[in-house]
Amino acid sequence: MTLIEVLSILSKSSPFAVSTDRTDESILQSYKDYLYIETKVEADFKKNLLALKKDEIIFLCGSSGDGKSEILTRYKEDNKSRVDFHLDATHSFNPSQTAIHALDELFTQFKGNDKPLVVGINIGMLGNYAEEGADQHNDIKSSIKAFLENQAEDISVKHRFLDFEQYPKFTFCHELCSSDFAAQFLARLAEPTLDNPFYALFDSEMKKSGHTMLTANYALLGLDSVQKNIIALLLKARLIKDQFLTARALLDFVFQILAMDGYLFDNLFSGADNELLEHIQSFDPSNIHTRKIDEFVLQFGLGIEDECLTLLKEQVKPLGVCDVSTAASYLRMVYLLKDDTQFANKYINELKVDFDNSLVNQYANTWLLHREFDGSGKQIKELNKFYKDILIAAIHRYCNRNSPMLDKDQFFISEYNGFKTATELGVKPDFTAIKTQGVIKIGSFNAYIRVDDNALFPVSISINLLELLEKINEGYRPNKHDKNAVLLLDEVIEQIITVANDKNTLFILKNDKRYKIVNENDEYFEVSGI
Repeated sequence: MTLIEVLSILSKSSPFAVSTDRTDESILQSYKDYLYIETKVEADFKKNLLALKKDEIIFLCGSSGDGKSEILTRYKEDNKSRVDFHLDATHSFNPSQTAIHALDELFTQFKGNDKPLVVGINIGMLGNYAEEGADQHNDIKSSIKAFLENQAEDISVKHRFLDFEQYPKFTFCHELCSSDFAAQFLARLAEPTLDNPFYALFDSEMKKSGHTMLTANYALLGLDSVQKNIIALLLKARLIKDQFLTARALLDFVFQILAMDGYLFDNLFSGADNELLEHIQSFDPSNIHTRKIDEFVLQFGLGIEDECLTLLKEQVKPLGVCDVSTAASYLRMVYLLKDDTQFANKYINELKVDFDNSLVNQYANTWLLHREFDGSGKQIKELNKFYKDILIAAIHRYCNRNSPMLDKDQFFISEYNGFKTATELGVKPDFTAIKTQGVIKIGSFNAYIRVDDNALFPVSISINLLELLEKINEGYRPNKHDKNAVLLLDEVIEQIITVANDKNTLFILKNDKRYKIVNENDEYFEVSGI
């Protein structure tokens, strides 16, 4: 076997990309088995499977490619005498049958025998069955509906739902953001020991023929810095592009960056036929324009070479990286190597500043503050920075975009015949709501604000909305390309104006004139500024 042959099991076009009932004792299967990593969802599935009783069902649910069939096939053989397994609920038992009718038949059989049942099913199919399944299985349909609507108290104790969505692929912590699944997989694939069959093949080919593009890429993947920055890019794709990380997509992604014609750092930003690569392409560090990066590109084009760059060229030669011909390729390489101490030099350190992930770090820190908020003074102080300096400041700027002369606590309401109306409001974070509401999914968190004594609906903050808020505070005016975020801001403004309409004090402005009208207990109006 060659290295490229065994790496091909990672490709989405490989027969090993989807686990089935086949019994395969091939050499390639042994390579796949070596890479297998037990996840938290599998550990919980195993625990529930052992405790499963004859009239109970486990639904292992998620999206396509997340690893449902992989888990089910691993446990089916040893448990098939005790438990019935239905690996894929999108399949039917014969060509004339729909998947819904197949589930009807499956549940009828289940109720007529003494075996518990395990079903692998996509979330979409769960929803379809809840609406279209046979009435005789209304008990199962009711549990499914309760699960989909997050009403745990209405789910039958006989029906257990294990959802991949409840086991996030990425985690935030105060030191770094990571993905245990991706990190373990990359580390196992590239572990530099002969006990690793992939590394053993790499080592054998190196000794026989020296470096090739493939072995160079495999050597690069073995560096901690490269693995760390690949995971950082996957996280950016999840947060900014809303691209979910599935097991199948990750394996194909790794195959592509290793096996394509270029070096790994170029393949990573090639936008090849893989959903992860397509999104990561937009984070290409060679597209960043700063003074230092533009100077490097210009100097490279003129053939002017810094001594630190010369040193870096020599340092990467043992990895098989010898023919890097463009400034863009060098920038991508530096991006991946920037956190590796063995390559640290003045040249890399200067470029590293321009490759920072400040937006991701800021989002992660704010997300953690909301999740861990317990009402302490220190946390209130830190959260206040986000609410007052970013969220409320941006809402104020956006609301007053046509009346920038309004004071800090004044909010624009409307305009009539050239006269603008505004009122004064106290907008502040709602720390009580923040403390009582949990944060689970990393894609967003809810921000809570009060206007005077009125609690507004929670504002869902994604990393893209956070970026827009920052830009608004820097003077940016949202346009049609910011449509989704603008709709969110408009909803907040509508709530603010609803509160403003009940105020007793109104400001009227035209040109440089300003009038203040106060409703004194509905008895008379006091006007000042005339």
